[in-house]
Amino acid sequence: MLLIPDRRSLGRLRRDLALVLPGLLLTLLAVLVLWPLAAISAALAVVWVGVLLFPLTLALASLFAQADRARLRRWGLEITAPRYRARGLGAAGTLRLVTDPRRWLDLAFEALIALPVRMLTAGTALVWAGGAAAGLTFWSWGRLLPVGGAAVPGQWALALVVGLALALSLPAMVHALALLDAVVSAPLLGGAATRVRPGPGTRPVPPPSADGPLRDSAWTRMTVAFLAFVLVVVAWPVTAAVYAVDPALAMVVTIAHGVAPLLAVRWPWAGLSLSVVAALATMFATLPQQAVAPWPWPVTALLAHCLTLAVLAVLHRWFWAVSTWSAGAVLTLGALLVIDPAVLSGPALRAVMTNGVVLVAISGTVVLLGLTVRQWVLLSGRVEQAQTLSAEEMRRRYELEERGRIARELHDVVAHSMSVITVQAGTAKFRLPGLDARAEQEFEDIAASSRQALGEMRSLLSTLRTDDSLEQASLPGLADVEELVASSRASGASISARIDPAEVPPTVGLTAYRVVQEALSNALRHARGAAIDVRVSAADGALHVAVTNDAAGTVQEPIPGSGLGLAGSRERVTALGGIVEAGPTAEGGFAVVARIPIADPLPR
Repeated sequence: MLLIPDRRSLGRLRRDLALVLPGLLLTLLAVLVLWPLAAISAALAVVWVGVLLFPLTLALASLFAQADRARLRRWGLEITAPRYRARGLGAAGTLRLVTDPRRWLDLAFEALIALPVRMLTAGTALVWAGGAAAGLTFWSWGRLLPVGGAAVPGQWALALVVGLALALSLPAMVHALALLDAVVSAPLLGGAATRVRPGPGTRPVPPPSADGPLRDSAWTRMTVAFLAFVLVVVAWPVTAAVYAVDPALAMVVTIAHGVAPLLAVRWPWAGLSLSVVAALATMFATLPQQAVAPWPWPVTALLAHCLTLAVLAVLHRWFWAVSTWSAGAVLTLGALLVIDPAVLSGPALRAVMTNGVVLVAISGTVVLLGLTVRQWVLLSGRVEQAQTLSAEEMRRRYELEERGRIARELHDVVAHSMSVITVQAGTAKFRLPGLDARAEQEFEDIAASSRQALGEMRSLLSTLRTDDSLEQASLPGLADVEELVASSRASGASISARIDPAEVPPTVGLTAYRVVQEALSNALRHARGAAIDVRVSAADGALHVAVTNDAAGTVQEPIPGSGLGLAGSRERVTALGGIVEAGPTAEGGFAVVARIPIADPLPR
């Protein structure tokens, strides 16, 4: 169903075109650079000059791969950063690039795999857009064609309808091509699970399966793709020449045989179904030559069937491989039953039966070997998982011990000192007779502030002593900013405040509270006696915090540790996708301004 593109569809079209079209240019540049360098490096490897060029080739391949990852991230696809081996220093460190399999994978992708994919996606997008433009403008240039029939109004109308259909379907087609580019490129560039950030007009790309590292490995997919490509290249001419099959039909059946193991890597049911259909089509296509060549299983079809079996046996549960092997055996038996006995007799019948026995025996051996390899891989994975869990548990235990030590230090030093301050301030009016009302109120405010700080300290200590996250602890929020300002006024400072009681997530409220708390502390320490203004408001999907103080009446001496609190506030706000600006004002005061996004901070 064709729909008139709206602004959202046009925005998605721009993003998709920005992914598809530059991808081809980047790949062509990579091929022009990497192919000659790789050829020269291989040719000169015997005299050790090529060994020195290989690191350069691999480094350039990784640069092109990084550009591809950045292109996919701009489109909206998040890719886990690949793990490159540490390079090291000097010539020995440079030569270590040759031992990094991730860089070899970058080279294989950029020099071999990306080119046909990008030519397909970019070429299809250009042809589709060109067809739409040609159809819509046929009325203006059609009359220039040498054939006089171009002036017929019916042809103009047909061209206009075709061009309009292509133009309306262009956003959907380009988006499908962009998804194809992302689905092929993301696993090979990242080698780990990926996800699409939710945005207008962007549908999630299914992440690679997480059933096992071998199935999700880019090397596994590339190896299967390479073997399938070799089989197609060899099987196509062999099937057409030896069995006198039409080249187009031979191309279709051999490509089906090659695609089956590729599908089996991710979807076992699809690989099984396509393998059986391709085998059946091959039997019918090669039936006329059954008496002069191997039949019902040509050698190339047998190899392709075994490749699919190997993929299913190694990467999936046993019943997929056994089901495919049984299907091959049933097809062989069916071929023997439906063939005309008068055609097959004597040596020809023995040849067909021998071909079937060879198929059953070889494919069965492949299944057994594949299942054995799978069990070995699973056992190795369990051992590695157990080692990883053990290391994680040790790290977690060490972290808890370290947090416990920090909690003890805080309890013995800071919490004890705060308790002493609380007691001294609370009992001052009893211990110091003759205090006036203002002095008693001052000590009461000091005692209240110290009790609040002591309560937060005890909450932090309980969190440090357990394995709970900070989100489970009782922490202040936006609603507590008024109380924070009121307690700060007790110090004698002149503070004006206007706080918008907006509904914000707890993390945003906590961050705003900490920003105001640190800004007030800085103003009270460095600008004693200056007027302070606090503004907190919600607008444009963000929480705006501004704390400004006038110029200090007297010169203040610098306090050790100054600036650390603002750095901490900046880290808090930046983690939520916001920004913090702090600096002197034109009137000689100081201002701290923060913008904290309330919604999802991921870019759209």
